[in-house]
Amino acid sequence: MKRTLSIVGPGLLVAATGIGAGDLATASFAGSHLGTAVLWAALAGAFLKFVANEGLARWQLATGTTLLEGVVQHFGRLSGWFFLAYLVFWSFFVASALMSACGVTLHALIPVFEDARNGKIVFGILASLAGAILVLKGGYALFSRIMQVCIGFMFITVMATAAIVWPGTEEVLHGLFVPSIPDQEGGLTWTIALMGGIGGTVTVLCYGYWIREAGRTGKDDLRTCRIDLIVAYAVTALFGIAMVIIGSTIEVDGRGATLLVTLAERLVESLGPTGRWIFLIGAAGAVFSSLLGVWQAIPYLFADLWGLLRGPEPEAESWETRVDTRSPAYLGYLAAMALIPMAGLFQGFGEVQKFYAVIGAWFFPILVLALLILNGRSTWVGSDYRNRPLTMIALLGVLLFFGWTAWRAL
Repeated sequence: MKRTLSIVGPGLLVAATGIGAGDLATASFAGSHLGTAVLWAALAGAFLKFVANEGLARWQLATGTTLLEGVVQHFGRLSGWFFLAYLVFWSFFVASALMSACGVTLHALIPVFEDARNGKIVFGILASLAGAILVLKGGYALFSRIMQVCIGFMFITVMATAAIVWPGTEEVLHGLFVPSIPDQEGGLTWTIALMGGIGGTVTVLCYGYWIREAGRTGKDDLRTCRIDLIVAYAVTALFGIAMVIIGSTIEVDGRGATLLVTLAERLVESLGPTGRWIFLIGAAGAVFSSLLGVWQAIPYLFADLWGLLRGPEPEAESWETRVDTRSPAYLGYLAAMALIPMAGLFQGFGEVQKFYAVIGAWFFPILVLALLILNGRSTWVGSDYRNRPLTMIALLGVLLFFGWTAWRAL
């Protein structure tokens, strides 16, 4: 068991972090509107994220440098500054959304406040502080164990719920293996949202730092990482499929964590009050594990970039030195991310959130384009680790899909 967890540990962290309230809500909403016909989109979305993450792991293990270091070295420091600005913007809105999701879900579980807005604020603040304390005090080992428990409970809860409301094996198999987009209003939009949203975006970059924590630093570890990522995105796909199935059995409305709470209320007829409570615990595990993963890993990205960009020339120090969880850069960014976005619990963001969503859609095609270039040259990664023809076709497919979705978001 320990051997298995040591192989799939970092991948499960990616899955747990990438499956947040938004992903679960999008999948259930797509199922509610389009039914099981779009189950294939959950599989396709997980595969697209696997292709990108495998390329990231291959670059790091072949070169001994993080992807961000490769970008700064080969594309120039300006690219690093652009991403740093994006990261700060992304961190604020995502952190605020995660706090809100935790607050809404925990208030539904523990309704001690008469005003739901006050419950969201208080529980959101407590979840943020709890996440920061766990990261500070427990280190990677405790973080990893907590995330494994969360995703384990999430998996059991969501899969059991899908089994209870099972619409029929023939219908599910048809939705999985006969791709179609329902010809109805919102059919294409929700299918794209399901494919693009499942599995996270910026958090894909965190895998490189987690495999370092797990001791994977050389080319010989690539096979282990591929197995790890196959398991991770299989779990991600199963979550998406299960939530589409659950959503297909009932009508749901709303968005984010609010939708999950509404979904739990609608499931009372099938699951009973106890089932509702268990489903909400699973949802709380999903949103808190996503928050904890972001709190632990996003400061890695900032510390790495800050170490590369802080001087007149890119720093020559190793990335192990730059990405130190006790460094001022890591701790300062963790504190800022856990505290400043609390302001978002008290207000809405309107057009700013819309603008964030638009630029967020552009992240993945840029990431894939970087992987096509960086992993495409034998002089950089070695002939054994450069993109093979099938890999290039897959990456180009990912680039075209996410580039198209980014264009539609404009």
